[in-house]
Amino acid sequence: LAIQSEGEAPVACHKGCATCCTIRVTATAPEVLLAARYIRVASEPLKRADIDLPQRLAEADRVTRGLSEQERVALRRFCPFIASGVCVIYRVRPLACRGHASHDKRACVEAAAGRADSVPYSVAHMTVRSLVQNAMQSALRDAGYTWAAYELNHALSIALEDPGCEARWAAGEDVFAAAQVDEVSIEEMARTFDRIKALQ
Repeated sequence: LAIQSEGEAPVACHKGCATCCTIRVTATAPEVLLAARYIRVASEPLKRADIDLPQRLAEADRVTRGLSEQERVALRRFCPFIASGVCVIYRVRPLACRGHASHDKRACVEAAAGRADSVPYSVAHMTVRSLVQNAMQSALRDAGYTWAAYELNHALSIALEDPGCEARWAAGEDVFAAAQVDEVSIEEMARTFDRIKALQ
């Protein structure tokens, strides 16, 4: 990322800024399962701080399930993992969150309020996120695992409601199929991965 960022303007993102945390987040099954493990461990300590993650997630999933990216932003509803402006699952946040970085905080605020259509984002962050995610999805596909992208709230709700879903996913079942996001079809992604492999 440091190499890719050479010559770019500095990133304006900082701890306590959650302006963009109203967008829909997608994740692969390993990212969902890692976040589910973390939430199970962190839930009790966070409850003592009056943060009920499973309840927040269930409510967010109820309100956001099935919405398009544009509909999700129009809700202006924060991610259920934001508490006092801080992401409480930051250590295990998905690649989608890691790859979303802006050069202009004011532009983010304007876009979140519906007064701007674009934000000057970090091409370096987006590029590295895409490369890592696509490589992971291709490797999952080659290994025989499900490799789609899933809407985070919905998939995490499935994972937390069913403690056996990780073992079933590892056995090859698409446990998050109901949460799959299809902006780019699986078939198109598969063709792209195959073309890239053919170049080796």
